Amino acid sequence: MTPLIDKSEIRTLIPHSGTMCLLDGVVRWDDESIVCITNTHRKLDNPLRSDGRLSAVHAPEYGAQAAAIHGGLRARAAGTTAPPCYLAALRDAHLHVARLDDLMSPLEVRAQRMFGDAGNTIYQCSISAGGVLVADGRVTIMLRDSPERRPEVS
Repeated sequence: MTPLIDKSEIRTLIPHSGTMCLLDGVVRWDDESIVCITNTHRKLDNPLRSDGRLSAVHAPEYGAQAAAIHGGLRARAAGTTAPPCYLAALRDAHLHVARLDDLMSPLEVRAQRMFGDAGNTIYQCSISAGGVLVADGRVTIMLRDSPERRPEVS
């Protein structure tokens, strides 16, 4: 699959930098969903590796980054930038493999917006390799509290 959006453009949409930017490209997106691809799960410099292995427990981070890219693309389409957000919750996560680094196919990472807009959003995410489901779950993205939004305390 040839990406519509490459890694250099992804880095303008999310705060992740260097090797922590886990997704290589966006192959499809619309207002409700996004499909990304990556081969970073096999890279030896993947920052989530431990003892030379990449556990499937890190799969939800791939889904969360897809959701962040989707938020950035939606904001850009609206003529603005996405507000600072953070991953607040992971629910109904299912890991169907033990490791990601031994998967030979690229990962396909899907995020479907279920609820919310411009932060405070819930996405259903799925990660597959070679057409086989690797992991899935829901991520909740919340607006990061900024100093200008906090009430003054005397």
